[in-house]
Amino acid sequence: MGVTTAPLRKDAARNWQRILDVGRRLVDDEAPIQLNEVARSAEVGVATVYRHFPTPEALVETIATPGLEALADRPPTGDPWEALRDFLHAAIEAQTSDPAIATTLAAPHDALPHTTELKQRLHARFAELLDRAHKAGVIDPAVTAADIAPLMCGVAFAAKVHPGDRAATARRYLDILFDGLRSRVS
Repeated sequence: MGVTTAPLRKDAARNWQRILDVGRRLVDDEAPIQLNEVARSAEVGVATVYRHFPTPEALVETIATPGLEALADRPPTGDPWEALRDFLHAAIEAQTSDPAIATTLAAPHDALPHTTELKQRLHARFAELLDRAHKAGVIDPAVTAADIAPLMCGVAFAAKVHPGDRAATARRYLDILFDGLRSRVS
């Protein structure tokens, strides 16, 4: 829940939700977030917005939080190859379906400590799944987490600029990528 950590009064909770709703619309429309404009659209005072979200990045990260938490809490499924593949498919689905997640994951710095913690959990989960795949011999041993991160960004970008269903395009491109990552046993 953004910068606010104490339970909110009913009116404050209602204002907080109105701010989030306006922020969500702006993010989904890929419009710039200006907190003064958010206040006007949410019909709350500017100080109210800044009290909850001191920066536009804090608002975007708060909007992304439920999706990031769901991804970080996603249990591994199947064998090591399937678990890695399913996790990366879920990650690319999250990025292509929620611009707040894509923006938050791409940001070089986090506005909120909870975002940093979520990113660390995501990286740890990914590293664990990649390690399992390496140990099982199902992924090229030369492939590292540092290799896959920019490839995932590339898939997300390619899906974004490709006309049509972004999620389906991202899944297709990710499957092509996986073909190249798979260990070739002679």
